Amino acid sequence: MRALVKFAGLAIVLAAAPARAAEGAVGTWLRDSGSSRVAIAPCGAALCGRVVWLRDKDGPSHVGEQIFFDMKPAGASSWTGRAFNPEDGKTYSGKMTLSGDELVTSGCVLGGLICKSSNWSRSK
Repeated sequence: MRALVKFAGLAIVLAAAPARAAEGAVGTWLRDSGSSRVAIAPCGAALCGRVVWLRDKDGPSHVGEQIFFDMKPAGASSWTGRAFNPEDGKTYSGKMTLSGDELVTSGCVLGGLICKSSNWSRSK
């Protein structure tokens, strides 16, 4: 009986681990260039990101525009999905990787052969 209780407790802790990792990426992030802020939030079983602030309101991005779609867990503190680039109007395969209060996002083409990354810090 004790073993069953311990196993059930371990199963609950392990099941909650991906949810805690996703919560770590949830929040508002400032791009390293200081040009924009994106809010990452749950969207169903995934994470999505929308532009919530822009320094240059006349640029290709728009406040409220979704740029990260369907980002699902792909390992510890990592998610894959799709990323929209407002500069060229195209959607790419995307990845997010969280390390503390730093988030790296990338969009790739040709099966990941060519990628462009952006660094973000948690906005306070």
